[in-house]
Amino acid sequence: MVLWVFGYGSLVWNPGFDFDEKIVGFIKGYRRVFDLACIDHRGTPENPARTCTLQPEEGAICWGAAYCVRGGIKKERAAMKYLERRECEYDQKTSVDFYKEGETSEPAVTGVLVFISTMDKEANRYYLGPAPLVEMARQIATASGPCGNNREYLFLLEKAMSDIGNHTLRTCLFRLFFMAILCKADAHIFLKLIRLGDSAYSFCLNNLFLLFIRTIGNLELLIWSICQISLVVRNYLK
Repeated sequence: MVLWVFGYGSLVWNPGFDFDEKIVGFIKGYRRVFDLACIDHRGTPENPARTCTLQPEEGAICWGAAYCVRGGIKKERAAMKYLERRECEYDQKTSVDFYKEGETSEPAVTGVLVFISTMDKEANRYYLGPAPLVEMARQIATASGPCGNNREYLFLLEKAMSDIGNHTLRTCLFRLFFMAILCKADAHIFLKLIRLGDSAYSFCLNNLFLLFIRTIGNLELLIWSICQISLVVRNYLK
């Protein structure tokens, strides 16, 4: 027997369990939303983080990664035990078909497990529901927990989608990410990440220049983006 699990949030870049194969692709009929509270990783009960869950939507697709666990029931049970503890905010599991890029008619894998949440605040205490973009950005800007802050979660998801090549989703994540940083007035996340190497530096700088272009006409955001471009360049040249 083989276990397949679909990751669309932090599992994309940090699965955390022993797996034998990883395939990049997408599932159909769902879209990714930041409507789930996280109170034990990147948030607290008093100030929950906003993390991803899936919302059913006809015609939608959600990109991510499918992980295969082979090697017998003991290995599968160990993976499931870890995932159920980590994904405790998700109160449902469902089975989906998984597709690879360029192969949209026939699924590459069937019966792939995915963790989702009931979209009802009374039925699921972790479900936050939708909110205006600015309100979500403010919440993401201030939430922090034992595994780090909510802003970094959003950045790493954006970077993971960049690696996958999902430019449509990147545009949406990009807007939310920079609004969150602006709400926090915190550029130090860039300084932390650009030290990972040239690729991370280029990623940060390119996104800052994109922000610069998009903020012409908004004086406050324009000044902020110019300052951050200068800060990133100066720190890289040290």
